[in-house]
Amino acid sequence: MAAAASDSDPAAHPRDDPNLPFASFSLSLSLRTPTAPAATLASVPSAVRLPTQISTLAACLHPSAASSSPRRATRINAAAASLLSPLTASSPGLSRSFPSGAPGAAGRRRTLVWFRADLRLHDHEPLHAAVGASSSLLPVFVFDPRDFGKSPSGFDRTGPYRASFLLDSVADLRRSLRARGGDLVVRVGRPEVVIPELARAAGAEAVYAHGEVSRDECRAEEKVSKAIEKEGVEVKYFWGSTLYHLDDLPFRLNDMPSNYGGFREAVKGLEVRKVLDAPEEVKCVPMKNVLEPGDIPTLGELGLSAPPAMAQDSKSAAGSNLIGGEAEALERLKKFAAECCMQPNKAVKDSTQNSIYGANFSCKISPWLATGCLSPRFMYEELKKHAISNSIQGW
Repeated sequence: MAAAASDSDPAAHPRDDPNLPFASFSLSLSLRTPTAPAATLASVPSAVRLPTQISTLAACLHPSAASSSPRRATRINAAAASLLSPLTASSPGLSRSFPSGAPGAAGRRRTLVWFRADLRLHDHEPLHAAVGASSSLLPVFVFDPRDFGKSPSGFDRTGPYRASFLLDSVADLRRSLRARGGDLVVRVGRPEVVIPELARAAGAEAVYAHGEVSRDECRAEEKVSKAIEKEGVEVKYFWGSTLYHLDDLPFRLNDMPSNYGGFREAVKGLEVRKVLDAPEEVKCVPMKNVLEPGDIPTLGELGLSAPPAMAQDSKSAAGSNLIGGEAEALERLKKFAAECCMQPNKAVKDSTQNSIYGANFSCKISPWLATGCLSPRFMYEELKKHAISNSIQGW
C-alpha cells in the first residue's frame, strides 16, 4: 500500500551487493543473506558473547569494519551485535547493559527511549526494559528532515499521505503516553544531533531503541552511537520488528531459505516469543523548566504540500482516509480477525497462496505494521485466540 511503502531508493545503497539474494516477509524476517562466510570478529572485546548467526550479520551490515582501525572495528561490530540481542560490551558508550529486568537495576538511572518505526506501547521491548531498569524515562521521537527530501532519483522519500499517516501515529503515541502519566518529546532534526542533546539535557545515562535493517536507518544508528559515545551514555538496540526473533531462527544466516515456502518449512514448529504488555504507568523525567515536549510538525513544516481533497467515493480515497496510530491499529485488527472468521475453513491445495492473496490478505493492516503501530507478534497472538487456523497457516 502506498501509504506504508518505503520510499528509499535501493540503487542508492552503496554497501548493497546486487548479487545478494534478499528475503523479505513482513511477519517473519527481512534480512540480507551473504554468499560467503563472514569475517572473524577478532576485534570484539572478550566480554561480548555472540550467537553463531550474529557474526555473519555484523559483517554483512558493516563489510568495511575489517579494514578499519582496531578501535573503530570494535565499536562497529559490537554495535551491530547489540542490534540483535542484549549483550555485554566493555567499550564505553556501547551496548554494555544488563538483560531486561535485571535484579537491582530499577531506580538507578534515567533512560531515553528513542521511538522509531515502533510507534506503540504494546510489545515494545526497549520501553519495557527501560521501565524496569530506570527511575524515569524520556520518550523521544525525531522527525529527520532527510526522510522528507528527494531521493537520488528525484522522487519524494515520503509522500504527503504517508507523512500524514506518520503524524497521526506520533500524535496517538503521545496521547497514550500522557494517559499513563508520561509524555513524548518531539523534535525535528538529525537524530545524531538531537538525541545526544536531549540525553544531556535530561541527564540520561542510557538510550534504548529498536534496531532497524535498512541502509539509512543503520547509518543513523551508527551516527547516534558515535555521538553518544562522546557523552559516556550507553546505547542499546533491540530486535523487534519480525514475528520470529533473529536469535531463535533454526539456521545460520548464510543458510537462510531464499523463498517464502522454504522459510515457512524451516520455521515450522518454531515458537513465537510472548508479547510484552504495555506499561500501566510511565514515569518521565521532570520536564518543567528543563525540556519542552515540542509540537508535532505540520506537513508544511516538513516541506510537503497537503494533497488535494478527494471524493469519498473515489477509488483513491481509501488510502487518504487511513488513520495512523496504535489505537486505530488495534481496531483494524479486530475487524481483520472478524473478516477472517467469516472465511470458509476449507482445505486448499496451495494454502500458502490462499493465505497471502485471499480476501483476508494482511495488507489491510500493513500500514500499521510498517510504522510499528502494531506488533506482528501481537497480531499473531490475537488471531490465534480467535482460532483462525486457515488464516495463520500461511504465516
